[in-house]
Amino acid sequence: MMHLPNRLPLKSDRSRLIFWLGLSLLMSLVYCIPALITAFSNEYVIQDDARQHVFWARRFLDPQLFPNDLIADYFQSAAPDGYATLYRFFAGIGIDPVFLSKLLPPVLALISTAFAFGIGMQFLPLPIAGFACALLLNQNLWMRDDIVSSTPVAFIYPLFLAFLYFLLRRSLIPLIIVIVLQGLFYPQSVFLSAGLLFIRLWQFRGGIGLNRSHLRLSIAGLIAAFLILLPYALQSSPYSPIITADQARPLPAFSETGWSKFFVNHFTDFWLCGKRSGMMPTEWCDLAREGNALGWLGIPQLWLVVSLPLLLKFRNRFPFANQVRSQIVLLPQLLIVSLGWFLLAHLVLFRLHLPNRYTEHSFRMIAALAAGVAIVILWDSLMRVLLARKPMNSRVQAAVVSGLSVLATGLLFLYPYTLRIDSDAFPVTGYITGEFPELYRFFQQQPKEIQIASLSAEANQLPSFAQRSILVGGEGYLLPYHVQYFEEMSQRTTDLMQAQYSPDLNQVKNFIQKYDVDFWLVERSSFEPKYLEENSIFRQFPAVSQQLQPGNAALQQTARACTKARIRRFRILDANCIQQQS
Repeated sequence: MMHLPNRLPLKSDRSRLIFWLGLSLLMSLVYCIPALITAFSNEYVIQDDARQHVFWARRFLDPQLFPNDLIADYFQSAAPDGYATLYRFFAGIGIDPVFLSKLLPPVLALISTAFAFGIGMQFLPLPIAGFACALLLNQNLWMRDDIVSSTPVAFIYPLFLAFLYFLLRRSLIPLIIVIVLQGLFYPQSVFLSAGLLFIRLWQFRGGIGLNRSHLRLSIAGLIAAFLILLPYALQSSPYSPIITADQARPLPAFSETGWSKFFVNHFTDFWLCGKRSGMMPTEWCDLAREGNALGWLGIPQLWLVVSLPLLLKFRNRFPFANQVRSQIVLLPQLLIVSLGWFLLAHLVLFRLHLPNRYTEHSFRMIAALAAGVAIVILWDSLMRVLLARKPMNSRVQAAVVSGLSVLATGLLFLYPYTLRIDSDAFPVTGYITGEFPELYRFFQQQPKEIQIASLSAEANQLPSFAQRSILVGGEGYLLPYHVQYFEEMSQRTTDLMQAQYSPDLNQVKNFIQKYDVDFWLVERSSFEPKYLEENSIFRQFPAVSQQLQPGNAALQQTARACTKARIRRFRILDANCIQQQS
């Protein structure tokens, strides 16, 4: 039986460690390449979530951008301090925030890879175990567009994996630093870290008592978590209060067809697969539902995760299982903590933001780490069985094992490319490419203080591509979690809907004056009944939409006289011209 050292003192062992770590980083970069190609393929490309969480940071480059802009003000106020400071720092040396958001994903992925590798080595002290954990983590990262978004959530992976690594190594100072960084970039992750520190305070063998071996580290970490979260507890958003569950239930925004879909009647959709309410990563649900006759059993990482407890229980039959260290108890502890915060978030709904945020990210990490250890144990046992059946000399044996290992690694690496995740190919990036450069350039040439009114979905791209303010926005902008912001945005949207389709020109003029509108962007089909059916913004306000009469709109009558520019299917109307019509 092969002897596996618990440390790596020899030069050959160090070389092996460097090789597997380097291979892990290389494969992470390979997964990043399609995202980088897409990100820099066009001047007008931005990641979907970055449209809301990054565009406003261009104020750091040019303070005159987005003046008195409710949307920009709201998303800037919601940005954690460390996240905003990062973009401010790079803007200070002349780097555009959107450009930076395209460069960050590989950096975050590489940091996550290094820490996943280190954690795998803590569980099973073999470089190949670190490699397997890191590779599976990267697959999980690129099945979802979190890390590629460069929004606050992208930072949970490198920071939380760093926390787990330093927790396993019992490195106090690095652990405290990471907790502080978590609070500065993605505060929800501090709750998970605090929960782990708390649960590790206790031992349960022979009765409940303090675990003195973890006492110093846990107490210091909990104090750091408390101090970094205290400012968030004491300060309130200028757009508070946070919406309550009772207020949210009747709102179309939280319904089955709402942009912030939450309350659904189906048990599985609500508790397991809900994007905001369910505990599972959404891509797992997509894989289980679409094109997979085996359902959940058709996701290899999940049955590898389930197999790990069995491998450890029957470790006498699996030689590498004997090398797994006791630190692997961290994984079930993290599972318990995640589920605890998930249930608490449901109990105090929206006070801790969305329940899913406490499980989806940690589940991806747990799955990668557990499956990585399991696959190495199983592969070793398989090789032993194959070699035992056909004895061969050591040189041939090494060649066979190496060849099969290279083949298995290649297949494992390529496996995600065979998947479709919610109709997206791997890797999932969520990048949006602007289809109307002439439109963006037109608005870029206008004064920076202009206000654009539009119900077109294309208006959502204007803050990012034209760097100009829009009065209302669609999905992603009209968030319902802060009452004051949602009420103001809802009022603006319904006022715009009523004004755009009102037969009374005076109502149109009053709207322009009330909101200081400079341009009105409409589509060629805007005044056809079908447009109201197909445009999702109208489904969010059904009571108002049902009263609209698109065929008799005063705005349509002024369009010919007040069209400033025609750009393919769009008309840009001059609001000053409309004011002068009679």
